[in-house]
Amino acid sequence: MSTARTVLETEEHQALRAAVAALGKRYGRDYMTTVVREGKHTDELWAEAAKLGYLGVNLPEEYGGGSGGMAELSIVLEELGAAGSPLLMMIVSPAICGTVIARFGTEEQKRRWLPGLADGTLTMAFGITEPDAGSNSHRITTTARRDGDDWLLTGRKVFVSGVDIADATLIVGRTEDARSGKLKPCLFIVPRDAEGFGRNQIDMELQAPEKQFELVLDDVRLPADALVGDEDAGLLQLFAGLNPERIMTAAFGIGMGRFALAKAVEYARTRQVWKAPIGSHQAIAHPLAAAHIELELARLMMQKAARLYDEGDDIGAGEAANMAKYAAGEACVKAVDQAVHTLGGNGLTSEYGLASLITASRVARIAPVSREMILNYVSHQSLGLPKSY
Repeated sequence: MSTARTVLETEEHQALRAAVAALGKRYGRDYMTTVVREGKHTDELWAEAAKLGYLGVNLPEEYGGGSGGMAELSIVLEELGAAGSPLLMMIVSPAICGTVIARFGTEEQKRRWLPGLADGTLTMAFGITEPDAGSNSHRITTTARRDGDDWLLTGRKVFVSGVDIADATLIVGRTEDARSGKLKPCLFIVPRDAEGFGRNQIDMELQAPEKQFELVLDDVRLPADALVGDEDAGLLQLFAGLNPERIMTAAFGIGMGRFALAKAVEYARTRQVWKAPIGSHQAIAHPLAAAHIELELARLMMQKAARLYDEGDDIGAGEAANMAKYAAGEACVKAVDQAVHTLGGNGLTSEYGLASLITASRVARIAPVSREMILNYVSHQSLGLPKSY
């Protein structure tokens, strides 16, 4: 499929895109379905992507990274997804956790975590969502209180990806402001073997190598240096991680949509029922063309969001990242739906690898924040409309 992306991307970005696409092609959808079927993890692909420098492309060079940004990391995830083998933990480990530690961590925290996150030998999960609060940081009930020089962390989290393979989890908790008495968000690094840190796997219909977990934190004792950044700058630090999360979720959705669309286009080009390939009929061709347009538009907004974030415009990036995530989620679901419909009964077979994407494509609409909450954000922040809550 022809695209106009080369006009907007540097030669370095084009080369990165081509190289990652070649890596993804060597693994592909068959690799992912085999990993899921056998209950394994994407260790081989993760290790090779790390060795080639792709996992840490956004992290500082002095800590083993590629000194790039979200523009580069989103290219990696998109191209792996377009090949049928996306790495969901890229959204969490290098994008959210790596970014937060690189921007706000102490020198000791950077030395401890960033080289491993960059070379793939360390992985970090991210816990913000709670049973009663969802992703509303103002309703989070996980609290941290001081006990001498230590912190005691108590609460619950749900839908935390990859805790079983993560060396630690970056937990969003709340501490009490000594001046106002109000609770404010703070970020803590919780090692996987910390006493009182329990996990339970959530049964999901979603077929993915990365499992989802509920976490229970029962007075988890953490040293003072488990706190990331300034205790009084929690929201700034939190959104420094959430904007990359939205950009990378957009990349995840765009890649998946491209994979599904490519399958449908190839099928429509070669499948012949009457006298001509089915792709010659406008009822088949036009919806596929529309899906392609919507994916390209979503990518443009993702590129804008990544550019703004990498340039340090957190406010502008927040708006663009939310819009990119919304656009990519919608485009992904529509592309997958149209791809399955194009193949008819074959779209539901294991052979073509599209049926499992019907469930997976919803992830980009639901997580890490629903499309309705993004519409709330845009209506309030971009349009200046009053809140209903």
